[in-house]
Amino acid sequence: MIESNPTRHIGRTATWIAALLLALSGAALATQQAQERREGRDAKQDAKQEARQNKAECKANDQKSNTDCRQDKRDAKQEGRQEKREIKH
Repeated sequence: MIESNPTRHIGRTATWIAALLLALSGAALATQQAQERREGRDAKQDAKQEARQNKAECKANDQKSNTDCRQDKRDAKQEGRQEKREIKH
């Protein structure tokens, strides 16, 4: 009769389960990071588009000089970058 060592079997099973849980938690973290990057990119792109539109409206309405309109655009883009940083962290 062949005797099996139950402790060895339990140890192998526990190791396998631990490895599986570690792999799953890593995959979940990667998915969350990808989502945050995507949201950050979207926020930045939205800010850039809004800045373009604001500058075009500013120039069309002749409210300010081109320099002032350009500075408004830069400020809007900077706000988008800051929003992206807040999403990522």
